[in-house]
Amino acid sequence: MRLFVSLFFLFHITIGFSQSETKPVVDSLFREDQFYVSIAYNFVQKAPDNFNQYSFSTGLSAGFLRDFPISENRHWSIAPGVGYSYNDLKQNIDLSAVTENSDFELVKSRIILHYVDLPLEIRWRNATPDSHKFWRIHAGFMASYLINGKFKYEGGLTGSENINDILNKFQYATYLTFGFNTWNAYIHYGLNPYFDKDKTAAENNMTTLKIGLMFYIL
Repeated sequence: MRLFVSLFFLFHITIGFSQSETKPVVDSLFREDQFYVSIAYNFVQKAPDNFNQYSFSTGLSAGFLRDFPISENRHWSIAPGVGYSYNDLKQNIDLSAVTENSDFELVKSRIILHYVDLPLEIRWRNATPDSHKFWRIHAGFMASYLINGKFKYEGGLTGSENINDILNKFQYATYLTFGFNTWNAYIHYGLNPYFDKDKTAAENNMTTLKIGLMFYIL
């Protein structure tokens, strides 16, 4: 009986040691950064003379990118994806600059734009299978298709109007994301104007530079 008890305890001690020495299983075929969320400020570029921004012109986006490693250590990859973006451009317009009335007249308004985004990235990161804390640099090109665009009056005037007919249906941009772990800088530069030059009374080449933060998940 004593021998049985001794063997029983010896067996459990051996199992305990073997479990404590077992290393966690890691995935050597890991993928990174497949879901993203960003928040940015829209700096309007090439704005008309009668235009200036006020408050915070928000840029939000979210989506999914499929990570395809192209190097043996999986530090390099490409990632096509799909997502959604929202832009709220807040502006003051001096109407006296575009009308025959010489009296200063300031109107506050917002241009609200919704897009389906199709990003394509080339990526570098020094990730390892057992750590999600690493440096990354992602450079990409994005094509965006307009879902809806509205012009809303603020302040004394109220109301809104649909402006889909005078907007370019597609937007193109390049962007760069870089950082460590959770916090990543995000820079997005629009390559073509928001407005269709053939459908506006005055030439409007307005586009935006977005600067903000990008967060990746999984």
